[in-house]
Amino acid sequence: MNVKTTLAAALAASAFAVLPATAQDNIKIGSSLGLTGYGSLTDGHWRDGLEIAIAAVNAKGGVLGKKLELIAEDNKSTPQQAVVVYRKMMSDDKVSAFDSGCISAGNFAAASFVSKAKLPMFLCSILPRQPDEQKWAFSFLPPPKFEVDARYDYLKSKTEVRKIGLLADPSPYSLLMRGIAEKAAAEFGLEVVANETYQQDDSDFSVQIGRINSAGAGAIIMLGQGNAVVTVANNVKNLGLNKILVLGSINERDILVATGNVLGEQFLFPSPLIQLAADDINVITKPESRAAAEPFISAMKAKFGSSDSSMASRAWDSIMMMAAAMKKANATDGTAVRDAFEALGHYDGAGASYDFSKEQHVGITKNPYVMALVKDGKLVLKK
Repeated sequence: MNVKTTLAAALAASAFAVLPATAQDNIKIGSSLGLTGYGSLTDGHWRDGLEIAIAAVNAKGGVLGKKLELIAEDNKSTPQQAVVVYRKMMSDDKVSAFDSGCISAGNFAAASFVSKAKLPMFLCSILPRQPDEQKWAFSFLPPPKFEVDARYDYLKSKTEVRKIGLLADPSPYSLLMRGIAEKAAAEFGLEVVANETYQQDDSDFSVQIGRINSAGAGAIIMLGQGNAVVTVANNVKNLGLNKILVLGSINERDILVATGNVLGEQFLFPSPLIQLAADDINVITKPESRAAAEPFISAMKAKFGSSDSSMASRAWDSIMMMAAAMKKANATDGTAVRDAFEALGHYDGAGASYDFSKEQHVGITKNPYVMALVKDGKLVLKK
């Protein structure tokens, strides 16, 4: 090797030694998200929460001396594409963990090979069905029963409505809620007199609503998210049904406001306090909950304005808790992170309070929902 070659090699080595940390030094978090298709609004907000949480963690030095990096892939709201993007993030991106959106069917489809790879899955959706898969999955979604109970308790304690009609889409989450709603009605002195279904892309629900009304129902219980509730509201108004209540499912802020603008106080919905706190922080009265919520709300408004805070807040919480588990484990290895996460204990987050454990992988154990309505374009507590 001549002198010039030796000098060039030395300079190259020296330059390489002082280069800043590259993406390869980051801790990569994979996220399978329905950014197109029926889940786009919900999963878009989950991504928003992940982004601002990761930015907040990195602004404070990251985790174990490394920055967190989000690898987000669009599963197009289908289980088939979810399998593709999960495999891609595992093989190509070498992610350390997953923090995925609300498309339950997609998370179910990937859970078998993700669990075999011993990678933790932090999810917006319900848990996969198999026990071996559940060992690696943690749900930040309140149990569906809480959403049903909030509406049923309101009808029992605040109204004279005792006959109800169910209107559900065919998603796994809604099917689960349908079964719960059918069984729980009697506990609240309610009778299900009609049980109707719809598809997310249906443009008119007048037939189903007509059957529910003819059966004598005083309230429509919608089981499913997305814009369908706006269509239902317009159908109810056009049919002149000015007495029947529409009790929507948990949903995005913009959709809730649009529906409330059509039906006024005929439309009610279960909401976590954080969703209302974006308009009025004073609805959160517990000091520990408010302390957790304020930095999230500030970061959310700074980047996204009045965008929905419900799903985003729990995405924020999932990243904060994941980072805490990695620090507790002093590692990013899947098994170590899973075990440390189970041992975090009670955690007051922005979106809810959580009590994960080895036996409890659905973290929200107390009903976080209050009943709300739309007034003057804002989400407010129903008193």
